[in-house]
Amino acid sequence: MLLSAARCLLLLLVAAAAAAAVAFELEEATVDSIRGAFADGDLTSRGLVELYLHRIAALDPALHAVVELDSDGALAAADRADAVRRLASAGDALPQPNGIPVLVKDNIAAAGGGGALNATVGSLALVGSRPAGDAGVVERLRRAGAVVLGTASLSEWCNFRAPGIPAGWSPRAGQGKNPYVPSATPCSSSSGSVIAAAANMVAVTIGTETDGSIMCPSSYNSVVGIKPTVGLTSRAGVVIISPRMDTVGPICRTVSDAVHVLEAIVGYDPRDAEATRLASQYIPEGGYRQFLNIDGLRGKRLGILRKDFFRFPSGSIQQKVFDDHFNTISKMGGILVDNLEIPSMNIINDAVQSGERALMLAEFKLSLNSYLSELATSPVRSLSEIIDFNNKHPVEERMPEFGQSYLLQSEVTNGIGPTEKKAIAKLNELCERGLEKIMRVNKLDAIVAPGASAHSLLAIGGYPAITVPAGNSG
Repeated sequence: MLLSAARCLLLLLVAAAAAAAVAFELEEATVDSIRGAFADGDLTSRGLVELYLHRIAALDPALHAVVELDSDGALAAADRADAVRRLASAGDALPQPNGIPVLVKDNIAAAGGGGALNATVGSLALVGSRPAGDAGVVERLRRAGAVVLGTASLSEWCNFRAPGIPAGWSPRAGQGKNPYVPSATPCSSSSGSVIAAAANMVAVTIGTETDGSIMCPSSYNSVVGIKPTVGLTSRAGVVIISPRMDTVGPICRTVSDAVHVLEAIVGYDPRDAEATRLASQYIPEGGYRQFLNIDGLRGKRLGILRKDFFRFPSGSIQQKVFDDHFNTISKMGGILVDNLEIPSMNIINDAVQSGERALMLAEFKLSLNSYLSELATSPVRSLSEIIDFNNKHPVEERMPEFGQSYLLQSEVTNGIGPTEKKAIAKLNELCERGLEKIMRVNKLDAIVAPGASAHSLLAIGGYPAITVPAGNSG
């Protein structure tokens, strides 16, 4: 009889928890709405993790957005977040990400949960590798109480294995799918992070960008992606292509959410000292959330880059959407400086002519070999060994179709020599004569361009960007 009573009590508790979870609407959930549900007692972090795990199980077989899950570690972290919330006094300000599940891109080390997640950059060669610790941004997320749920898929090697590989494909996760138009490209390389956010598999994801990898998929999948200034977020524990260009940033459903997450992950990191020391000096006192206000555009000068960027037919839906947004900006007090032109965009958009490709090939080998040397365990320890692995596993890595030309070209480089120094000088010249000059001469606060069209312009100088959904084109 006592056993039956205990079972009844257990069933009642489970039913109550399920009812609380059901009361929360997961579709279109944001950090703000989740925090509101936490505060109202309608949701726990554990309940939220369970909801997301169920949704991932239902949707991911079709979308291929997730590589690995740390379910046990995530539930344990959720329980800790719930305990912190219960013990907090009324009026205590908990960090915005507290109790919020996060997926991190599969090139970001996450070692501190229930079990270390592989960070494989989509490659089978790195399965079984274990980082010695969390990446810098993951450390900051955990300190803020965020729940690391798992890793998100990506284009293998951050789209730097060979040209012509479908965006969003990797041997580990298969072909990522755009949740709005499955037959369309999800763009790359932070494809899984963006797909997961767009499909409500999680409210917060973290991506990385060298040249377009946050901006392009965010644009194609209608979410908000922030590409921070290089060095604003640490690259320690992250597989990167180029120290000059790579950055780590949040991908969410709203600008507010993305800013909350950005604030949690910026700052100095001794493991990425040179870049973060310089950039962290410019973090505003009081953080970034203070700028989330309705009058934020008033008096700001925004340059519109028409030539080389706006390629829409006159009278098209796309053109109308942007004109409507420009009218809104003007009504909100923004000052539009129209028809600006960046010189040498044909060179900037050509990675060979600009010198970007030559520099990336050399920097990738240096950065990757350094990352591999710091892993606690790994089946491969160099780019050369990864190339050998691919040759020995041609079917799994689809070598006959795609090859690995960028990896081979990178392997024959020998550090930063005369060719790379010439490339750096060329890139610096393009930056100074291009975006920096147009910003200075026109006294601009920002520039406006469609979608990811400006990604190379911004990449070569390590400049920041935010991609915001503008509407649907049909």
